[in-house]
Amino acid sequence: MTRVKRGFIARKRRKKLLTLTSGFRGAHSKLFRTANQQGIKALAYSHRDTGKRKRDLRRLWIIRLNAAARDNGISYNQLIQYLYQNNIFLNRKMLAQIAILDKLALSAIIKGIE
Repeated sequence: MTRVKRGFIARKRRKKLLTLTSGFRGAHSKLFRTANQQGIKALAYSHRDTGKRKRDLRRLWIIRLNAAARDNGISYNQLIQYLYQNNIFLNRKMLAQIAILDKLALSAIIKGIE
């Protein structure tokens, strides 16, 4: 029987996974089986932490808005309530950017509301 040389498909698949785990330490970037396990785990962590990152950023924006609102004499809750009542539909990210970069603009929004 003639010898069969395997194609490059399996090597291509393994190579793709090893490049995904190239920055990992030790066997997690060198050996296919452990690299495969760590790659699966890393993708699971990354999927989990995207939602966590969104939650953390939203908390940060709310903290910044609360601080800026209290500098102008109202609470965060009153600020959001006034914005909704006056049909100003800016998300918290944009409001936090305004609060950081242009404090006078946010205070003008708050003074216009009151």
